[in-house]
Amino acid sequence: MTIYFYGAEEVPYGCFSNFSSHGFDLDGHWWPTSEHYFQAQKFAGTRHAELIRRAAGPLRAAELGRDRSKPLRRDWERVKDDVMRRAVAAKFAAHADIRAVLLDTGDAEIVEDTGADHYWGRGRTGTGRNMLGRILMRTRTQLRAQRPR
Repeated sequence: MTIYFYGAEEVPYGCFSNFSSHGFDLDGHWWPTSEHYFQAQKFAGTRHAELIRRAAGPLRAAELGRDRSKPLRRDWERVKDDVMRRAVAAKFAAHADIRAVLLDTGDAEIVEDTGADHYWGRGRTGTGRNMLGRILMRTRTQLRAQRPR
């Protein structure tokens, strides 16, 4: 079975979206969404990162994070997957309700159903890397291993 998700408002799998309103503490700050965290880390240690953290919503955080007039951190391509892993892990650790949704997916494949993103999602052709889906599945495996038996 494959579970496709995209919009944060979708029930029950919208919580898998980085735009879902499930905030968490990480690196000494409160992050309203995993999108805020991910985008801010492109500019870690700068005023622009703080501006992103305080953005009114995830769409605004994404817009600010995609602003190429600001220089990305040099190691971004190397660290971006780990940044996403940390954000997703913190989000699901902080919220028992969405942790249960993720765990209840069993062994199903989880796919971000976006035609616009060939890296984080399935992409227009359906052959994308689906890195967000992979990270969710890895997080599910880790959460399952942490459950008391």
